[in-house]
Amino acid sequence: MYVADSRASTSAASAEGAVRPRAGRRRAAVAPTVLALGAVSLITDVSSEMVTAVLPLYLVTGLGLSPLGFGLLDGIYNGFSALVRLIGGHLADRGGGRHKWVAGFGYALSAACKPLLLLAHTLTPIGLILAADRTGKGLRTAPRDALISLSSTPETRGRAFGVHRAMDTAGALFGPLVAFLILRATVDGYDAVFTVSFCVAVVGVLVLVLFVPNGARTTATRPGTETAPRKTSGDTAPRPTLRAALALLARPDLRRVTLCALLLGLATVSDSFVYLLLQRRLAVPDRWFALLPLGTAAAFLLLAVPLGRLADRVGRWRVFLAGHGALLLAYALLLTSWHGTALPYAVLLLHGCFYAATDGVLMAVASESVPEELRSSGLALVQTGQALARFVCSLGFGAAWTAWGDRTALTASTVALALCALFALTLRRPTPSAPSEGLA
Repeated sequence: MYVADSRASTSAASAEGAVRPRAGRRRAAVAPTVLALGAVSLITDVSSEMVTAVLPLYLVTGLGLSPLGFGLLDGIYNGFSALVRLIGGHLADRGGGRHKWVAGFGYALSAACKPLLLLAHTLTPIGLILAADRTGKGLRTAPRDALISLSSTPETRGRAFGVHRAMDTAGALFGPLVAFLILRATVDGYDAVFTVSFCVAVVGVLVLVLFVPNGARTTATRPGTETAPRKTSGDTAPRPTLRAALALLARPDLRRVTLCALLLGLATVSDSFVYLLLQRRLAVPDRWFALLPLGTAAAFLLLAVPLGRLADRVGRWRVFLAGHGALLLAYALLLTSWHGTALPYAVLLLHGCFYAATDGVLMAVASESVPEELRSSGLALVQTGQALARFVCSLGFGAAWTAWGDRTALTASTVALALCALFALTLRRPTPSAPSEGLA
C-alpha cells in the first residue's frame, strides 16, 4: 500500500510538470552549455537592444519616415522572426544535430545587419535589413533552446531556462543604457550606436563558436553533468523531415501545449502598448518613456531563476498560468482609477513577473513532449504559434484602440485573457489514465 501511494503521488507531481530529485541528492548545478549560451544571449542582447532603443527616434526624427512607414517597419521587426523559426528548428534537426551551427548562422546574420543600417536611408532598404535581422533571430531561437533543453536533466530544466533568460534579460537591461551613454558622448550618435552594436554582436558570435559545444545529442544523465556524445536511435534512423516535424502536432501533449500558447498569445497585449497605456495614465514625459522597458527587464532578471526553480518543484504548468495571472493583475491596475506614484512600479513588476514565469518555463514544458531528434523542430512549433498569435493580437489591439479607445481595447483584452487562461487550465489538467502527458 505504501509503494502504491508513493507511486501515485509521484505521478501526480509529474503530471503537473514537477520533477522532484531523489532524497539525499545534491542540488544540481546548471550545465556549462547553458551558461555559455546565456553569455552569448547576454552579449547579443546588449547589441540588439542598443539598436532597438534608438531605432524609433532614428527612423522618425533622423530619416523623417511617416508614422505609417514606421508602423510597417515595426511590424516587420517584431513579427518576421515568427515566420522562420520552423525553418531554423527543422534545419538544426535535419542537419544531424547541428544546433550550434544553425544558431551561429542566425547570430552572425543579425550581426552583419547592424553596419548596413549606416548605409540605408529609405524605407525599402531599411525594411530589407530589418527583415534579415529578424530572420537571424528566428533561425537561432529554436536551436538555442533545444541545446538548453538537451544539455539539462528533467529535474533542472526549468532552472536552466530561468538562468538563461536571466542572463539574456541582463543584456536587454544594459543595451539601452549603453546606447544612451553613446548618444550623449558622441556627435554622430546614431552611427556610433550602430557601429558599437556590430562590434558587440561579433563578440557574441565568437563566444558561441569558442565556448558552446555542439551538444545536441549530449544529454545530462545526472543533474549538473553532461555525458559524452553517444549514439542514439537517430544515428541509424532516417534524418528528420519536415513532415515528421509537423507530425509532432499529432502528439496530444504537444498539441495541447501549442494550442494553449496560441490562445494565450492571442490575448497578450504587446509590450509597446502596455508602456503607452502607462504613459497616458501618468502623463510620463517623452524623455523618460525609453526607461519604462527597463522596469520590466529588471523584474524579469530578478525573478527568472527563482521562478524557474519553483516551476521544477511545484509544476511548470502551474507557474506558467500563474504568470498570466500576474499579467491580468497588471491589466486590472491599468484599468483602475488609481494614479498613485506606485502604479508604474507595480505594473512593471507584474509585467516582468509574467515574462519570468512564462518565457523559459513554456520551453521547459514543451521539451518533455518532444523526442530528442526533433527537439528543435518541436520547440519551434510552439514558438511560432505563440509569436504569430501575439502579432495578431497587436494588430487587433491597435485597431480596437483606434476605433473604441484604449480603455475599451484593454478591457476586451483582459476579459479574453481571463477566458483563455481558464480554458488552458482545463485543457492541461492531467487525467489519471495518462499522467505522463502532463509531464512538463
